[in-house]
Amino acid sequence: MNPPFISQRDQFHIPQDAAGNDLIYLCGNSLGLMPRSTPDYINQELEDWKQHGVEGHIHARNPWLPYHENLGESMARIVGARPHEVVVMNSLTVNLHLMMVSFYRPTKTRYKILMEYNPFPSDRYAAQSQVKFHGFEPKDAIIELPDRDGTEIISMVTIEEILHTHGHEIALVLIGGVNYYTGQAYDMAKITQLGHHYGCKVGFDLAHAAGNLDVQLAEYGPDFAVWCSYKYLNSGPGGLSGCYVNERHHHDESLPKFAGWWGHDKAIRFKMGPTFIPIPTVESWQLSNPPIFQMAAIRASLDIFDRAGGISRLREKSIELTTHLYDGLMNLGREDIEIITPVDPAQRGCQLSIRMLRPDKAYFDVLTSRGVVADWREPDVIRVATCPLYNTNDDVAAFLEKMK
Repeated sequence: MNPPFISQRDQFHIPQDAAGNDLIYLCGNSLGLMPRSTPDYINQELEDWKQHGVEGHIHARNPWLPYHENLGESMARIVGARPHEVVVMNSLTVNLHLMMVSFYRPTKTRYKILMEYNPFPSDRYAAQSQVKFHGFEPKDAIIELPDRDGTEIISMVTIEEILHTHGHEIALVLIGGVNYYTGQAYDMAKITQLGHHYGCKVGFDLAHAAGNLDVQLAEYGPDFAVWCSYKYLNSGPGGLSGCYVNERHHHDESLPKFAGWWGHDKAIRFKMGPTFIPIPTVESWQLSNPPIFQMAAIRASLDIFDRAGGISRLREKSIELTTHLYDGLMNLGREDIEIITPVDPAQRGCQLSIRMLRPDKAYFDVLTSRGVVADWREPDVIRVATCPLYNTNDDVAAFLEKMK
């Protein structure tokens, strides 16, 4: 029997109002809170820079040359991958472009990209620009999953129908693990299976899934995945991105990729040779030496995840909190709101999207003035997220009281 979940709330700085009272922070789906340990992790690297200068690459307490390797196992546990399949590098959209260089290889007959319903704009822009780079028109080459019943929830039946009809034309299936707007969690295992059945490459944007869902990439087997670290992974604004490439692609020399010296064979990297020899892991997709201070911030948060018992335990607590919130909202008996996030906990993460049926952002502004930190998405949705590392049932109860 698993031991009871222990909240990590005291490991985070909770924003406060002018009177020193904790705010009701339900916005970890946009920016996670700061671990109390983050300054110590970053200050250690600042101190080593001060003491060692360039020799910190070798002699820092946590040497900088292999620093990114310190994150590999913990980050791999977050997304259920093998450590050699995961690397932290760049920003999310940069990594998405790098992955499409390798895995979006259109032909005259198979050139389309299947995307989730209402994808995050950056994903849409990246896909459109890749399509145009290859000489195709986005209006023809990009298929977005349709909202057929007016609920904004996309069923697996719809996905199966689209792939059955267009699978022979689709080069890449690019789906968000959790839709940023509705909070719907997609069945990544089934989508991977279907995409590969129809000969498509499959990739996931896990920006709203990593650190939220119990993701198991090694089990699902997609070709790649990318995610940011500043939402549920609490690495700070603009934090670095994670990248996964399935191990079956690591030794494929025919696979195109943009190269940089940090992806070069470590044993001979500093011989400065003219020929790129890729590291036989996901690390070969790296370009430049990593920003140590940002990696230190990620490390501070990942250590908290490990102390909390791992993502599966957090997911259990997340379901408890979100169910409490969902039931409480439904019990308010309000006729001016609806929840567009799926009822089934298996089809959602810890975000609920509350639609205002008579849209008025002033209502959201009043919630903000009364100590609620959530976010408003045009034209009519309030998004709230109960992050199990630091949110509690008391937060849920306080928010429901404000909603009355």
